Amino acid sequence: MASLRDQLSGLVYSTEHGDICPDCRAPIADCQCAAQAEQARLAELDGVVRIRRETSGRKGKGVTTIEGIPLSDAELKALAKSLKKRCGTGGAVKNGIIEIQGDHRDTLHDALTRQGYSVKLAGG
Repeated sequence: MASLRDQLSGLVYSTEHGDICPDCRAPIADCQCAAQAEQARLAELDGVVRIRRETSGRKGKGVTTIEGIPLSDAELKALAKSLKKRCGTGGAVKNGIIEIQGDHRDTLHDALTRQGYSVKLAGG
């Protein structure tokens, strides 16, 4: 691990290239960090889509989370949009996890099973 001085003394902007990625020290336009992180996320998936209902940290409001879908970010957002439309609620995609407002586990289970995914209901 680099010392604190090394971590704080890195280049973050260049007048020649603009913003610089702090991880790979390449210009943001040439940075491959996000693509590598996405490939790593997809590589660690086991092929099972898990649907669970969560309320912790949400002031009692429940959301249905879907994780483990082996799609890229753009495809994941498109899938989330269609699932939100099917449930008639809002939601978001955060860190490769789709969040749908409310308890729609059965509806989402049916929809994802029809699309050919191996789906498990997880949690309470």
